[in-house]
Amino acid sequence: MANDIRVCDKCKHIRMKTFVPKLQKMAPDAEIKIGCKSYCGPCGKRAFVYINGRYVSAPTEEEVLAKAEAFVKKPVQS
Repeated sequence: MANDIRVCDKCKHIRMKTFVPKLQKMAPDAEIKIGCKSYCGPCGKRAFVYINGRYVSAPTEEEVLAKAEAFVKKPVQS
């Protein structure tokens, strides 16, 4: 099952040019949806990402990536 990742392109705490490639590297099978998530209060204060239905936030882009990694679904090895 592919990872579902959603990010807000209006968030002031992440740079799409650097953030999306890092997400793609972290979860190569991910479907990354970019657009407003109507979460403007917290979005104005912290970096955030929705990953597989979970809202993950942190003060910086790097910290939110580190926290989000725990929610990435890993492919099953046979």
